[in-house]
Amino acid sequence: MTTSDKPERDDNSRRRFLKGAAVGAATAFVTKGTAEAQQQPETRPAVTRPTEADGQADFSPPDAGLGSPLIDQPASDYMVDVLKQLDLEYAAINPGSSFEGLHESILNYGNNRMPELLTVLHEEAGAAMAHGYAKAAGKPMMTLMHGTVGLLHASMAMFQAWADRVPIFAVVAHSRNPTSVVNRPHSAQDMGSLVRDFVKWDDEATNLERFAQAAMRAYAIGTTPPMGPTLLVVDSELQEMNVPDRANLHVPKLAKSAPPQGDANAVRQAARWLVEAERPLIRSGKLARTPAGWDSLLELAELLQAPVDVGAYGSWQDFPSWHALYGNGGPDYRPDAILGLEINDMRAAVRAAGANDGRTISICSEYLFQGTNIHDFGHYSEVDLAIAADAEATLPALIEEVRTLAGRDRLRQFEARGDHVAAAHRIVREQEIDAARHGWNASPISVPRMVAELGRQIENDDWAVVSGHQFTGTWQRRLMNHDRHYRYNGDCGGFGIGYDTPASVGGALAHKEHGRLPIGIVGDGDFNFVGAGAMWTAAHHEIPLLTVIHNNRAYHAEVMLVQRVAGRRGRGSDRIHIGNVIADPNPDYAAIARGYGVYAEGPVADPEELAPAFERALARVRAGEPALVDVISQPR
Repeated sequence: MTTSDKPERDDNSRRRFLKGAAVGAATAFVTKGTAEAQQQPETRPAVTRPTEADGQADFSPPDAGLGSPLIDQPASDYMVDVLKQLDLEYAAINPGSSFEGLHESILNYGNNRMPELLTVLHEEAGAAMAHGYAKAAGKPMMTLMHGTVGLLHASMAMFQAWADRVPIFAVVAHSRNPTSVVNRPHSAQDMGSLVRDFVKWDDEATNLERFAQAAMRAYAIGTTPPMGPTLLVVDSELQEMNVPDRANLHVPKLAKSAPPQGDANAVRQAARWLVEAERPLIRSGKLARTPAGWDSLLELAELLQAPVDVGAYGSWQDFPSWHALYGNGGPDYRPDAILGLEINDMRAAVRAAGANDGRTISICSEYLFQGTNIHDFGHYSEVDLAIAADAEATLPALIEEVRTLAGRDRLRQFEARGDHVAAAHRIVREQEIDAARHGWNASPISVPRMVAELGRQIENDDWAVVSGHQFTGTWQRRLMNHDRHYRYNGDCGGFGIGYDTPASVGGALAHKEHGRLPIGIVGDGDFNFVGAGAMWTAAHHEIPLLTVIHNNRAYHAEVMLVQRVAGRRGRGSDRIHIGNVIADPNPDYAAIARGYGVYAEGPVADPEELAPAFERALARVRAGEPALVDVISQPR
């Protein structure tokens, strides 16, 4: 219900309020000529919060002749009963009039539990928090949005979740029959069309039975691999309906589908090729949805004694980063069989294996579903064996087949191969540590020193990096021991800016119940999108999180790109900073964070001051509150 739709209240009271407001404004702003007048205290109108009796007066029984009928059985209460079947712990909202009925029902009928409302200052931040939360918690978060404007704000973050194959349970409300000048542009004939290219499924509920069925289907489809965000559109008037007989409304139970597993014959063939190979290589992408995926990949790699290449930006944390089998086996390792797990573009693997007369195997749920407009599915790859299935669900069967086919002599040969791979891994680790020393005492602070100092201070904590590493390279994996499934939450999926900071808040929220120490290393460019407001959400909801600003005072990738183009064209590089740097003036991110109620340090440009700043900020996070450290850093 918009302001123009609400019933008239006491006109005399309203006039008294306006008169008082005018007097207060005049007193505050008109400058008097005498000292006595300047010392006159400011007068403000007295404002009292409406009571429950005031609300009842607005919605009185029809025979009383006042207001509108009291709604004692609102349809939105039933909607809350449905939502409670979906294991939704939180719902991120920026309030809007189109879902005021559902909003009130969650608070008062549902006691603000399952879901609990998480207040956000921007819908994109809310959807990004849901994205980060889902990866850390292993289940979706709900986002609740108002009309076209809310959905369009959230659309960027929903796109990122789509590209990352992460479920978000998104709900958008609007008026199917808009009456005011405000809510007309906030409504749409086909609301889902605004984001249909990057959600897995959407539907509009036209009645309560349809709402219940659509909610169950949205959750089930979104959490079935390949996963993705789903959207449920709800009419504002439907929420306000009075339901006289709730007994006629059924609340369905959620039926979760088991992830699809690979064909048994195909899995047996894959196992045979892996056992026969002299130099197998495993490449993983978005594999470990749960700890079971991590455990299975570790078991398979150790059984085969095969190296595991976890990829770069787009991957999740699938394998321990300091394990002897982590990597590609070294420069002399020529794979003759490559197993791709949830990699939607195997073209490079096909070339690498083909150069050694080898074979390629792909186990990937992407074969089961592809989008139409967003070109995120990569090249068509001529693999030798394609298995359309969820890789995590298929790995146990593959492990058993490998164990059955590999005899004792073959297992001894595997061990010899593992020794070779481990030796190559040690050399790479030494080279990485040596490379990290370059510029150790430089100012601005080097990225390896920033990461290494942080890693040293949290090595005895149960920590989790809840941001990506898109702009810190692979230093996090090189210098911090990612020895658990939850140590690294993965990148954004769509490689857009603005994900890391709010997604870190969402990931930190998921880790809060486990007592873990969440870390978000975010770029200054990322923070400037919707990150600052996300700090308020962390402070308001008491979400422990250390946010480290990797502050190179630029969109540095673009600096390098424009510099390269200018050089290629022979035009010099004296102007490449224009449109790319974030300086003159330099934003004070610590001051911004403090303004939102977050403890903050910085800017820290002296490497000798970095450790004490981290120590003070980490003490706050360990005590249960968010903190931020602004680090003036080298570009990469």
